[in-house]
Amino acid sequence: MIALGTGALVAPFSSFAQQQAKVWRVGILAIRSRPASLELDSFNQFLLGMRELGYIEGKNLHVEFRWAEGKYERLPALAAELVQAKVDVIVAAGAQDIDAARKATSTIPIVMATSPDPVVSGFVKTLARPGGNITGLTNFTVDISPKLFEMLHSTVPKLSRLAVLINPDNPSHAAVLTSVESAAQRANVKVLPVEAGSAAKIEQAFATMTQAKVGAVLVPRDGFYIQQVGQIAKLAANHRLPSISGYREYVEAGGLMSYGQSARESFRRAATYVDKIFKGAKPGDLPIEQPTTFELYINGRTAKALGLTIPQSLLISADKVI
Repeated sequence: MIALGTGALVAPFSSFAQQQAKVWRVGILAIRSRPASLELDSFNQFLLGMRELGYIEGKNLHVEFRWAEGKYERLPALAAELVQAKVDVIVAAGAQDIDAARKATSTIPIVMATSPDPVVSGFVKTLARPGGNITGLTNFTVDISPKLFEMLHSTVPKLSRLAVLINPDNPSHAAVLTSVESAAQRANVKVLPVEAGSAAKIEQAFATMTQAKVGAVLVPRDGFYIQQVGQIAKLAANHRLPSISGYREYVEAGGLMSYGQSARESFRRAATYVDKIFKGAKPGDLPIEQPTTFELYINGRTAKALGLTIPQSLLISADKVI
């Protein structure tokens, strides 16, 4: 009996030791270019989140980054590389990345660090029970787009024509445009969608906006656009266009306003999903996490340069005014 009891104890401890010794492999797929400083980027928040949960690079965690350098056509091959590398989980940073990962594998778990609307995009069945191999977080880009329009319109009350920058490679932007158009129609504001999926086309897009005499521009969340926040903010300033985006990084780069979920917090939260999957949870059973807080950033210097007066209601509710 003593021998049998000892053997029963050894098995669980042996299994636990093997699990602790395992080096977990995570693949990160991103449409954007590798940031100049990973430590200052949102992606580092994922690594910090993993560290807090006991996963340390070089010890029991190995991370494979794949950067598409802003080229959508590269994503399928990069996703295939991660599948061939036999990673345990793929973390995808946006709609384009999720779509490429989904097409590359139906078995490796995929964690969405952020997704505009995973149900509308066809990534999951429902938010409560995703099904399949995809789970993670949504940022409600489509749902909050009318709010972005309202904030911009309150700052530019005489606005009659609004440009919406659209990335044709982002499957969620069609829904974003429809959402903004609906809100703008009620305010008697015409919407001009302007497509731009590369740095050169972003330059052309702002020239088109000027020719069309739009009064402001709305920049939806997008994996490529967050990489180009500096370029977009500078062009908006040069063309004297009030603007709003879904990323606070846009305001920090000189853009007028931003409203949306914190990208940094999304990446840190994504680590909790990876941890649950490592511990045996099936991604299809893990409910999609919805944001509960949104950040409002305002650049006072930019407002002054544009001769704008930010409504007091926005200033009061802002998380930060630069």
